Order: sequence, then C-alpha cells, then structure tokens
Amino acid sequence: MRSFNFFGRLCTAFHDYPSLSKIIVVSTLSSGSLIAYSEANTNNRNRGRVAHADAVASKKKKVVVLGTGWAAMTFLKNLNNCIYEVEVVSPRNFFLFTPLLPSVTCGKVEARSIVEPIHNIIRKKNIDVRYREAECTKIDPANNKIYCRATANTNSKRREEFAIDYDYLIIVNTFNTPGVEGNCHFLKEIDDAQKIRRNVIDAFEKASLPNLTEEERKKILHFVVVGGGPTGVEFATELHDFVNEDVVKLYPMVQNFVKITVLEATDHILNMFDKRITKFAEHKFGRDNIENEICTKAKGSDKTTSMPYGMVLWSTGIGPRPIVKDFMKQISQGNRRTLATDEWLRVEGVGNVYALGDCAAINQRKVMEDITEIFKKADADNSGTLTLKEFQDISNDICERYPQMQLYLKSKPVRNIFDRPSQVKGKASKESIELRIEEFKSALSEVDTQLKNLPATAQVANQQGAYLAKCFNRMEECEINPEGPTRIRGTGRHRFRPFRYRHLGQFAPLEGEQTAAQLPGDWVSIGHSSQWLWYSIYASKQVSWRTRALVVSNWIRRFIFGRDTSAI
Repeated sequence: MRSFNFFGRLCTAFHDYPSLSKIIVVSTLSSGSLIAYSEANTNNRNRGRVAHADAVASKKKKVVVLGTGWAAMTFLKNLNNCIYEVEVVSPRNFFLFTPLLPSVTCGKVEARSIVEPIHNIIRKKNIDVRYREAECTKIDPANNKIYCRATANTNSKRREEFAIDYDYLIIVNTFNTPGVEGNCHFLKEIDDAQKIRRNVIDAFEKASLPNLTEEERKKILHFVVVGGGPTGVEFATELHDFVNEDVVKLYPMVQNFVKITVLEATDHILNMFDKRITKFAEHKFGRDNIENEICTKAKGSDKTTSMPYGMVLWSTGIGPRPIVKDFMKQISQGNRRTLATDEWLRVEGVGNVYALGDCAAINQRKVMEDITEIFKKADADNSGTLTLKEFQDISNDICERYPQMQLYLKSKPVRNIFDRPSQVKGKASKESIELRIEEFKSALSEVDTQLKNLPATAQVANQQGAYLAKCFNRMEECEINPEGPTRIRGTGRHRFRPFRYRHLGQFAPLEGEQTAAQLPGDWVSIGHSSQWLWYSIYASKQVSWRTRALVVSNWIRRFIFGRDTSAI
C-alpha cells in the first residue's frame, strides 16, 4: 500500500514540477526492476507534435475526385505521393467493370460479380484518401469549391448539403442522354443492366400468357437496339444466345415470336472495327435473323417509319449531366457536347481542374495554327530559312507536342518534306536545301488531316487515370526539372509529356461463343479461339482477385447450368 502511495506522490510531483521529470527512477519491485524516464514539458511537447501534424496536414494539396469510374479507379490505384489529401465524391460507392454489363442483362454474369467497393480500393493506399457518398450539385471554379448533397438514406426528409474546397478537381463523371429517358433503356450503370434483365424476363413471361394475340406477342418480344457499336452489338448477341440456348427450353411456345433489330445511323455496324470484322458480323446477323437497319428515317428525305416494339436499348448518343452543363457555361464552353481539355487533360480555361473519360475530349492543337512559331523555333540561326538539320533537331519535340505530325511523318519522312526539285541542281544534297516559311507551310499543309478523336471507352479512361496519377506523383520534381517537350509558344519546356493513348485492341463478342478481335499490328481474329482470348483478358483485367474469382465462377456456372432467368 505504501508503494502505491509513493508512486502516487511521485506522479503528483512530476505533474506540479515538470523539471523533476528529467530524473531516472529505478526501483526494485519483487524480483525485477522498473526503469521509467520522462522528459520535461511532456504536455507541451505533445501539443507541439499535434500542432506540427496539423501544419503538415494544412500544407497538403486537396485533390477532389468526382466519380468512381475507370479513370478514378486507376488514378487512385496509381497515386502514391503523400503530399496530397484526396477526397472522392460519388453517389456510387463502388467501381463497375462496365465491359461486362451486357453479360449481366441476360444472366450470364451476376451484377455483384463485376463491382468492387471503393473502400476496398482506398483502404490499401498509404496516402490520405476519404470517400463521401454524395452527388455534386454545383462546381464553383472561381472559389475552388464544389457543393454536394448526401445520397445516403437518412431519417431526415431533407438531405444533408455541404461544400468541399479543393486545390485540384478531377471530373470523371459518366454521362447520360437527356430526352429519351422515358422511352429507352440505357446500359451505363449496374442498375441499368439489372433493369434490362428484369424487363427481358418479364417480356417472355408476359408473352406466355394465354389471352394474347400473335401480334401482341410479336410486339412484346421485339427488342430494338439503337446503335451498332460494340455495346449494342454485344447486347444483341447476348440476347440472341439467351433465346437460342435458354428460351427454347423455358419458353418454347413463344420462341418463334422473338425479333431483334439493331438500328445504326451509319452504313455499317461496328464501323470502328476492321472491314473484315464488320462484314463478318453483318453476315452473321443476317444468318441468325438479327435485323440490321440503317435508320428509321430515310436519308435525304423527311419520311420516317415506325415499328412496334417491346423494349428499346439506347447504346449511342451520350450527353452531359446538368452539373457538367452548368460548369461548361461558367467557363465559356456551353456550346460543346463535352468538356474541352488540353493534351495534359486540364480543362481549358481552368488550370486546376482536370476532366477524364467520356465527359471530356482532348482539344489537340493543330500544327497549322502554330506553324509560324514552329518555324521560328526550328530556325536556330534566325536566317529566315529552314534546313533539314534544323528541322531534325526539333522534330522529336514537335512530334511529341503534335501527335498528328508523328503519324504524318510515318507516311512522308522528313527528308521528303525537303524534296524541292526546283532547288536541287545536279547532285546537290537535300541537306543543302533551305525552305522559306511559305514552302514550309505548303509542305505541311495536310498534316492536320491525321487528327483523330479518342473513343469514349473504358480503355481510354483507364490510361488517362494512370497518366494523371503519374503526373501528380512527379508534380514537385517536374516543377524543378521539366520533362515535357519544348514550348513552341514561349520559352523552356512543358512540365510533363502530353497524354498519349496507346490502343491495345478491341473485342466484339458475336453469337454462339464467337468473338471478333482486332489487336495492334492489324491482327484480326474471328471465331471460338478469340472468345477464349476474350475470357482470359477480361478475367485478368478485373481489379481484384475477389471479382476475378466471382466472374470466372459465373462463366463456369453458365456453362454447366445455363443462365439465371430469375427476375431479380
């Protein structure tokens, strides 16, 4: 008891007289020893540490990410610089593997198998990342602030509203299509796929009722797909396989009333693929009784046609959300369909806002807009003429800054640009030729015809997110040592290299376990072997082993037991 009184008095003394706490107390207790050391002004030091931690936190740059799509997922997975405080705002608290959405519509893959909770992604990060389940209602670029409304269910009738400040804003919101919501289905979110699945099953159940006429059954079982791109074609093929593999067993009385129509405004379906794939797909559609119509309004005429249908899937014509529209008006981009960004993914007119994925389009500068500055930058001796060597010295920077120049020089080498017969006399070499600015402009007059817009695909968004994370990781380093190309307008170099999309190939699943694959190097494959390649690549691209195992098990289950036809 005396020991406890002794230590109690000792603690009181240390508390009242902090200077005494620099002593070392050694006391023998039973068979062991206790060694205690306490520094003076412990409380002050603790307060100092807290203040230091707050100061460090206040120095961190605040990055707000709107959305949890492909670009957001790859940005978060690749960001590893601790100088940032990241806040993710989205009403969807999971990442969705969108390429497998068509498989969900007909029960080939379960919805939960292709989603990964966002918390599973951010909890593995060693940086400060938080998630807010809310929808952004307004972006205020003038004050670096966004306004949000909570989407989580609460007992209160009024949803909580709050504002978030940012140093950098990254917009990766997906798009919707105003004007057709009441009449069509979309296939952008997991809810869309589940709704389509229920409607497809309900259509067959309804068509099986005994009191319907043949015309009514035909209307109910007429499925129309608007858009002949990969999503529309894949849904049509999934539905066709569902009818031929499962409906014949479950709804044999109505299988002959099923009709699938793909509407495409251009001349061919899958027009972004190789012509060999387009031709094969159209031939196969015709053989399998999937109708492919060019459009419902005759070209060059105001005459329109109508057709009865049971369900319409809209797989084309995306449009911005109201929040993005409002933001575009604030930054004088109200006349565009998507946000315009530069080659570094920064929204034009707002230096600290980035836009990735299908809500944005890179506004690539044209060579002919900067042709005078390019000529001056290459003319090292300021002679007013340009030699082959002078152009070659700067050609790498020009090709990096203007990707269309690189494509143009593949078909027309640099030496050919300086091929001017009027200047070549006898055996004079091209190195001796000097071009005036008018001749230089004439030689590159067709270079901008090589400009191409990037498709609104998961592959593009995935690469953009990884690129932007790399830039953020090296932000401080590249401020000191820029690694980008030479500035054509101005002096010095750009901080980073511009974003460059690398096309890794594309797939178009067709009916009967066949897939068309177009890979780099003009490699085209169509058939069952490509289907197995599709399986392996899509399994490997899953963001976690959990979803990978679920998706593969769903495929195996479908092979053994068929598709799940329950309307849930």
